[in-house]
Amino acid sequence: MKKLMTKELEEVLPKLYATENIKLEEKILQVRYRSTNSNWEWYLIEYDKDKKLAFGYVISEEDRELGYFSLEEFQEVNEERREIVRDTEFKAIKFKELKC
Repeated sequence: MKKLMTKELEEVLPKLYATENIKLEEKILQVRYRSTNSNWEWYLIEYDKDKKLAFGYVISEEDRELGYFSLEEFQEVNEERREIVRDTEFKAIKFKELKC
């Protein structure tokens, strides 16, 4: 199974709050995670590597919103069900380019 986060990614991702002065449509969706058992998707915009906490855009079966998500919690879910994966084919895009 692919890692949810790599050291290389950790070094280049914007830190939490680093993009708060950038308009939403111009923010960069850096990494995409998806559930293999549902239609949930998470697009990481900022990341705190010490807390393993991400801020990004979340698409659920019923809603779409900006919010925080924990890669530690993703890992816990994966230990039980192997459900959340990092899309290694995803290339960073501006929010306004997201088609969903």
